[in-house]
Amino acid sequence: MTSLQAPETSHGSDFAELSRLIKDAGLMRRRRRYYAVRIGLNLAAFGGGWVAFAYLGDSWWQLFLAAFFAMMFAQLSFIGHDAGHKQIFRSRKANDATGLVHGGLTGLSYGWWIGTHARHHANPNNEDEDPDVDIAALAFSRAQSAQKRGFLRWVAKYQAFLFFPLLLLEGLNLHVSSVKAVWRRDVRQHKLESALLIAHLAAYLAAVFIVLSPLTGIIFILVHQFLWGLYMGCSFAPNHKGMEMLVAGHKLDFLRKQVLTSRNIRGGPVADFALGGLNYQIEHHLFPSMARPNLKHAQVIVRDFCARQGISYAECGWARSYGYVLQHLHAVSAPLRTKVTT
Repeated sequence: MTSLQAPETSHGSDFAELSRLIKDAGLMRRRRRYYAVRIGLNLAAFGGGWVAFAYLGDSWWQLFLAAFFAMMFAQLSFIGHDAGHKQIFRSRKANDATGLVHGGLTGLSYGWWIGTHARHHANPNNEDEDPDVDIAALAFSRAQSAQKRGFLRWVAKYQAFLFFPLLLLEGLNLHVSSVKAVWRRDVRQHKLESALLIAHLAAYLAAVFIVLSPLTGIIFILVHQFLWGLYMGCSFAPNHKGMEMLVAGHKLDFLRKQVLTSRNIRGGPVADFALGGLNYQIEHHLFPSMARPNLKHAQVIVRDFCARQGISYAECGWARSYGYVLQHLHAVSAPLRTKVTT
């Protein structure tokens, strides 16, 4: 399974100096008690939600639970993300077991996500190598917008207006991508992951349609999946979109590549919970195996270090971050809205 660890850097580099400061502060230590409590609370809330689901029965009030499960799927996915980065345990086996379980609970392929996310971390915002900026329905640079054809060209043309509606489909996209990867045997444990995906789908559909009527059940699934997709998209989009785009052959070192392509989101404890620690995107990209609760402490050191090195450090409020995302999407698609005159 592909590693999600930071690459080795030469002694004496800026990143090596920053790493020493972080390690001396004790911020690379594991936080097992934190994760034990977090995982325990997540599983208790998730299980309690299904008990409430069975108790409510065939009622339109279930749509509130659909929204609740959208939140819980995201919170469970954040734990899977942390496990993939070896933030929870020292051993890969224990982290992978945690990730596989959480993937099974949410209907995602942990192995597929590991491979995709590792490529993103290695080359964030790189037009040629980052899968997170290689999305058929969106263009993140003018070069990408110029390559769009047909219906996708029309979507890219108005992508700033369509961005949030498109995020509603992200949950379904994650499920489909997971199934495709497992079907093609692109993941190491494809038999286990196949069983987990089938078990998730069977249990999910059985629970919904045993308790709910067909119409209510279908609407419940749509609300749940759309809101989960929106939540996931809104958690990941502010972190890099609208930041510097890179191409193959760029000369940035590891430190500058990660900092200049990432953006942090302010918001205190609310943002910490809602975004699963991804609001400290700069620190997470620099130290991907750092435990989630340590990121806010690392931010003080990283921000000060970047200031001393003259490295731009991007941080803004949640709403403003979406403004930057939409402005960027609108700007790179501008040529598609320009009428050609002869």
